[in-house]
Amino acid sequence: MATLKQGLDKRVSEYDYWAKRRQHGPEGHNNCSLWVLACMDERLPVDEALGIHVDSPAGGGDAHCFRNAGGIATDDAIRSAMLTCNFFGTKEIVILEHTQCGMLSANAHDLEKYFRDKGIDTDNIALDPTLPELKLEKGAFAKWIGMMDDVDEACIKTVETFKNHPLIPKDITISGWIWEVETRRLRAPIVGVGAEKRTLIPDVTSAPFGVKSNQPPRWK
Repeated sequence: MATLKQGLDKRVSEYDYWAKRRQHGPEGHNNCSLWVLACMDERLPVDEALGIHVDSPAGGGDAHCFRNAGGIATDDAIRSAMLTCNFFGTKEIVILEHTQCGMLSANAHDLEKYFRDKGIDTDNIALDPTLPELKLEKGAFAKWIGMMDDVDEACIKTVETFKNHPLIPKDITISGWIWEVETRRLRAPIVGVGAEKRTLIPDVTSAPFGVKSNQPPRWK
């Protein structure tokens, strides 16, 4: 029968390893060897949606979690995925998007006009002042914003982007999922045939937000 001291010694040793994970390279991977790309929306509970512990309790340790507007592929998302998959022992990527997303709520050309009306030249702007080499081609600002026409389509395209990116190892398992804010239900993204089954509350496109024209063709 193990003594309390032995149990405490084991617990302290395991926590010490957990706290110093990054010193162990790929062998110090997170609990699930998982990287999650999720929308930044406050109504998207990553832990509840995926059944893991990332944010709660604090430092749950199940996954690396990257959030941005829309949960889409951006240069910094790819940078983070590249690091975790190649150097931190991650073996799986999950893309998590959701209904009622704010990235459906306006046309990106109108958002660009907002900045231009403020006197900002969107054709000549530093995306990252610490990395002036990172530039957009003229006329690409609206596309860079990453607004969506359809959440399910964007999720599928984001999965494809990571699957086909040369910095992401080919043996990484990659999947995409939609969290329905209205029903608190997780489902796979659906487009085309069967799309009518997506939800009884079909706010997965920009139409209910009053957006009448298509977004710049980021996913083409």
